[in-house]
Amino acid sequence: MSTIPLTKLGAQLLKEELQRLKHVERPAVINAISEARAQGDLSENAEYDAAKEKQGFIEGRIQDLESKLAAAQIIDPASLDVNGQVVFGATVDLEDLENGTKFTYQIVGDDEADIAVNKISISSPIARALIGKEEGDVVKVQAPGGNREVEILAVRYI
Repeated sequence: MSTIPLTKLGAQLLKEELQRLKHVERPAVINAISEARAQGDLSENAEYDAAKEKQGFIEGRIQDLESKLAAAQIIDPASLDVNGQVVFGATVDLEDLENGTKFTYQIVGDDEADIAVNKISISSPIARALIGKEEGDVVKVQAPGGNREVEILAVRYI
């Protein structure tokens, strides 16, 4: 199995989700199944069916998280020494050269990506275009609206 890159924060969030699933969600669904069984006939018991379905989802997610954490390569962006290059975990300030819009992204693992908080996946087209570049470089990025040119204004490791 190949390694899965995760930032230190991303790994911590996955560990917290795993703990919540194991120690809160799993016992709650086991209790719900037990209560539904106590109601009698299981063949027409919607609560039992719903609880069993939820249990299957929880168990699947637990296995998924345990697998990802076992294969994780945890990278602390603050400890990187890469002479200003864009690498996994870097926070990059960019400017769209066509319209002057400035934006910031952090390059993270697939499981951490969340565009709402400016975290983009290492496998996204923009991240792949930025990797290895430095402050001041102009990069052509393939975007949904067509090709764009962006300038790297700053590269930070936080």
